Amino acid sequence: MSIQPNLAWPFSAHLGAYQTAVESGLKRLEDEQIIKRIWKQDHTVWKPQPNEISNRLGWLFVAEEMGDRLRQLEALVFAARQNGLRHAVLLGMGGSSLAPELFSKSFDKKAGFLTLDVLDSTDPQAVLALDSSIDYAHTLFIVSTKSGGTVETFSFLKYFYRRTVALLGASQAGDHFIAITDPGSSLADIALSHHFRSVLLNDPNIGGRYSALSYFGLAPAAFTGLDLPRLLRSANLMAADCRGKTPINQNPAAVLGAILGVLNEAGRDKLTFLLSPQLTSFGDWVEQLIAESTGKEGKGILPVVHEPLAAPADYPGDRIFVSITLAGDDRYEESLAALAASGHPVAALKINDLYEQGGQFFLWELATAIAGYFMGINPFDQPNVEAAKVRARQMFAVYQMTGSLVQAKADLQEGGISAYGVDSDSLKEALDTFLGQARRGDYIAIQAFLPPRADLSTALVGLRGRLSQRSRLATTLGYGPRFLHSTGQLHKGDGGNGLFIQLTNSSIVDADIPDELSTATSTMSFGVLKLAQALGDQQALVDAGRRVLRLHIEGELADGIQQIQSALG
Repeated sequence: MSIQPNLAWPFSAHLGAYQTAVESGLKRLEDEQIIKRIWKQDHTVWKPQPNEISNRLGWLFVAEEMGDRLRQLEALVFAARQNGLRHAVLLGMGGSSLAPELFSKSFDKKAGFLTLDVLDSTDPQAVLALDSSIDYAHTLFIVSTKSGGTVETFSFLKYFYRRTVALLGASQAGDHFIAITDPGSSLADIALSHHFRSVLLNDPNIGGRYSALSYFGLAPAAFTGLDLPRLLRSANLMAADCRGKTPINQNPAAVLGAILGVLNEAGRDKLTFLLSPQLTSFGDWVEQLIAESTGKEGKGILPVVHEPLAAPADYPGDRIFVSITLAGDDRYEESLAALAASGHPVAALKINDLYEQGGQFFLWELATAIAGYFMGINPFDQPNVEAAKVRARQMFAVYQMTGSLVQAKADLQEGGISAYGVDSDSLKEALDTFLGQARRGDYIAIQAFLPPRADLSTALVGLRGRLSQRSRLATTLGYGPRFLHSTGQLHKGDGGNGLFIQLTNSSIVDADIPDELSTATSTMSFGVLKLAQALGDQQALVDAGRRVLRLHIEGELADGIQQIQSALG
């Protein structure tokens, strides 16, 4: 069976030695009627029991259903504009924040609509920088959490609600907030009792990472003036191409899902994305989708985004390369050809414009679900995410009783760096020893619990590049606690292939988190919350048998990152 993707879907793949295996995988999908069964919401595609499957398939139909709700969003946006609101701030994490961030960064704001910023960092510098930039009288806060109880989102809500009350008065505060959540959540109750401008109740049968085309993605986008009918049209066209009536070897999601799943079984478990610059945020969105969906039961596909491209010979045999580029962008063609000639499987997708990201949302959601079928996992649960939360909550409890977080004594101090989890006499020796544990098929993850500043991002990219050059392993980079809602599940649920370099710092400034919306009293700060999350994740990784090196930076952070990079040689 040859792969003949639908001509309406610009796609090419050079699979080399894996071509026959992928064709056999497509035959398996056809013989077992997997695509038709998915559209019938048959949970046995993945597991014998329906738990967290049957109630997680609403994304299959949401693009069509949201078309009927666009007038509601238009009315909400019109009223906000009429009331003089010019700025929207999305408060959320993971699946609640990544699609809005994509819309904010990929598309230009339409004249007369609202600018959109996203807060998904508990670093006090990030919170205070946003606070100081806001004109509260003209700002709308979009509080977004499926569960209604996400600790970061509720901390943001309490802080900015109290600031709004202080500046505008309690009677005016609610009109500057809307909530997006599931029916029956605590956030829904709070929004009603505090007279929020609106409460948007999402389909509860959609998981967070599959929610881009639901209220969680579309409502924030609507405030920027995005052409939502055009975005949904792209998604619906892709869904039509991916239904069971399409021949299996022409079905976009079946082809892509078979490539991901079959090559994962063959040890090609590092999915490396090459993106047009305008699609950078799509990489962040798809990273969460794939990592959280597949990293479990000792298995996983590691999405590698924003990693500098190296020569084909520098890559071991654990990579798949996928380019997603806009029409007319041919920057990766020569590189893909060279990679394919060296035996690496490659695929290329072309989209005509940014609105076709709507179709890409659906394509990658269904392809990821199909890959989960090949891997024998449930792509809709997240069994290991709670581990870091439990450890962080334990640290919160100790802090509230003692007034301090319990931290181990540093094993090494050199300059402005304190190292934990090492037995070495120098930072260079510590890094050499840690990286010396690398095995075939491993990857390095930089977990930066640092302020998400542009200068630090530049420094971290340099550090990542040096680690990549030295180790020839796949590398990832994520800000904490943001990555906990994105790649955290894979870090603890995969086969233990990660080497984790956690970077922390002591906050120079801090911001108190109010205990309740109704009072300004506080027993916790954002600085304490962030450090507790870092320490909690470190311990959860250790509990899971992962290899972790924590490096704590005192003083100027960019200098500290450079010191670490220099120690790598």
